[in-house]
Amino acid sequence: MTTESAPAPHSTRATTARRPAPSLHAPRRAAAGRPPVRSHRLSARRDRPTALVVADATAAVVTLALAPAVLWPTADLPAVSVVPLVTFQGVLHAWRGLYRHRLSPSALAELPTLLGLAMLPWYALTATFAAQDPHYGVVLAAPALAAGGQALLACAGRAAVHHARRRAAARRPRSALVVGHGPVAQQVTAALYEHPEYGMRPVGQVDPDRLGGPVQATLPVLVRPEDVSRAVIQNAVGHAVFTRPPGTGPESAALLGLFARHDCRVWLVDGTPADRATHRGSPGKDHLWGFPVRPLDTARRPFALAGKRAMDVCLAAIALVAAAPVLAVCALAVRLSDGPGIIFRQERIGLDGRPFVLLKFRTISPVDEHESATRWSVACDRRMSVTGSLLRRTSLDELPQLWNVLRGDMSLVGPRPERPYFVAKFSHVHPGYQARHRMPVGITGLAQIHGLRGDTSIEERARFDNHYIDTWSLWQDVCILARTAASVLRLGGS
Repeated sequence: MTTESAPAPHSTRATTARRPAPSLHAPRRAAAGRPPVRSHRLSARRDRPTALVVADATAAVVTLALAPAVLWPTADLPAVSVVPLVTFQGVLHAWRGLYRHRLSPSALAELPTLLGLAMLPWYALTATFAAQDPHYGVVLAAPALAAGGQALLACAGRAAVHHARRRAAARRPRSALVVGHGPVAQQVTAALYEHPEYGMRPVGQVDPDRLGGPVQATLPVLVRPEDVSRAVIQNAVGHAVFTRPPGTGPESAALLGLFARHDCRVWLVDGTPADRATHRGSPGKDHLWGFPVRPLDTARRPFALAGKRAMDVCLAAIALVAAAPVLAVCALAVRLSDGPGIIFRQERIGLDGRPFVLLKFRTISPVDEHESATRWSVACDRRMSVTGSLLRRTSLDELPQLWNVLRGDMSLVGPRPERPYFVAKFSHVHPGYQARHRMPVGITGLAQIHGLRGDTSIEERARFDNHYIDTWSLWQDVCILARTAASVLRLGGS
């Protein structure tokens, strides 16, 4: 099942893709000793926001070089102002999602947003310099003109980047799997064949629920998880297009986990009339040949994840320094109350199912390794000392995990990590539990601020964790941290 074995149709109507079914076998490059994963990674470079960042920064620098002749003809603009202007502009653009990968980007559609975001730093820059030197005072319309010029330059640069990306995507499309069945799946498949500028070449159709019935021979229909896994690896699949929202069953969770492990971009095509109605009227939304589409892999945005990691490192480092006296007091209390062994180490499962060693202050008497890995801990454990109970109630036993955050094992905010034994057990019993590992695990999370901690419903925790992942943003992390701090002050630990 390779991209070469499924030629594009010549019909101009994207209704049904009628192609001979390709077979499942490794691409030619793999036979020559060159793994397909490498080409997958090389083609993924065009999805990075570097070119857009350069276009926006160039527009800001050029405007800053030309605007002083109009705004401040009697004063020299300090060259150091370039750095804060470009940095502030980049942060605003990332916040508004201007660096997210889109299937149908439009520079003209981005122009109003670019103009609005350019005005804020220009007025801030003008007000700052005017407060220091009256020579920088200008009429209120002047910064707006500078912002307009910068927005036009950025729009032109972005248009060039979008055009270059579309041409590169058409020349080297990445393999894609269409997940679903029925007319919408057929129409999406045909649209991807007819329009290679989306950068996808369908190589298979996934029907995990076996609901498609008799299928016309257009693409190989993959039902078993091992067939999907083999297809993803052999064809270096880079995209998965869901034609209906993923279910809450273990099959959908396993699919999402599989695509996440192989760095596939996951898209949801809203093909029902209800979905189209909710999508209509929302400016800047993405589409795939008329079908509203949105990414499902919100946790895989490299630029946003870099911001999350930077926030984690800064806040964890500050918290460790500020909490050093508290850490010392807690360590001394554990040593005096429970004896040697202040730090409790335990294997937990993190991002993409990778194990790591979690650190906590010890709150109960030592147990053997098997019991530690398989016994469910509750707040009323009789072996818990007074010190351990106090640490649990105040959540101070979690403070050593700040070191896990600095090491990159965890994030400040994310689904709580669990032991391998319980991950395997809960993944089998509770639908959607495995999908929690699409995101870095955290010290606190959306489930915890809603009281789901300790001996509470695992199914409800998984529901909140997956909702957090699907709606994730940096601002949501800030809100969760604020609510966590408030709950700690109320002694709301587990």
